[in-house]
Amino acid sequence: MAEDWFFNFMEGAFPFFFFGIFALIVIVILSAVIGGIVLWNKNNKSPKLVVPARVVSKRTKMTGGSGDSSSSTWYYVTFQVESGDRMELPVNGNDYGLMAEGDQGKLAFQGTRFQGFDRSA
Repeated sequence: MAEDWFFNFMEGAFPFFFFGIFALIVIVILSAVIGGIVLWNKNNKSPKLVVPARVVSKRTKMTGGSGDSSSSTWYYVTFQVESGDRMELPVNGNDYGLMAEGDQGKLAFQGTRFQGFDRSA
């Protein structure tokens, strides 16, 4: 008898749980897409700046790579500008390899987009 109650409850509640989880997944995906579009638009509206800066630190972030899956490596460099402010920008692997902590030069960026770093001699 108690089992009948449980099965009747699950039969009626299943559609709500199913569609609730589906809606939650859709909301998460949409918020990620909208957040990306907002950041892209903000970067496009930001001025392109070239400022004196120093490379303070470098780091990498690896994702994937377990079992038979491929891995991805993300590269980040933290720059310190003359005012003392620091910013961490994502860079590509080639630029990452050409920079060392302590390097000084001209940093070119637009919003959160790294555009280049020319070392001073």
